[in-house]
Amino acid sequence: MQQDKFIGQVQNRAPLSSRSDAELATRATLKTLAGRLAGCELLNSATQVPRGIAEYLRHEYTGSGERFSLNEFFGRVSRRESVEVPDAVHYPHVVMEVLSEGISSGEINNICSQLPLEFDPLFEVSSRGRIRVNT
Repeated sequence: MQQDKFIGQVQNRAPLSSRSDAELATRATLKTLAGRLAGCELLNSATQVPRGIAEYLRHEYTGSGERFSLNEFFGRVSRRESVEVPDAVHYPHVVMEVLSEGISSGEINNICSQLPLEFDPLFEVSSRGRIRVNT
């Protein structure tokens, strides 16, 4: 999947009013996720996405595995995006849905295996192809 398509999918599914908002949502979500995981899981995933998206996965804290809850994840995304928490709950679901379509299921499983069970809803897709929000 090309970067324009990735960002376009986030923009359309969120829905967001501009491409720059979709880029911001994607960057905030993936950089926050990168800080949560230990080792090189996201670096492995980065090889399967466009270069611009991959840069968000190569966050300065990648590999640190800083522990924080799903609620803290949403709070950090909210602060990075400068949006209200309800939007910071919705947008990461969309970003993860698009990411899940762009990388192998094995890579998604490797990412999920490092996260506590409370993060599972972030990666669950409903029968209509939309991520279920359980928060």
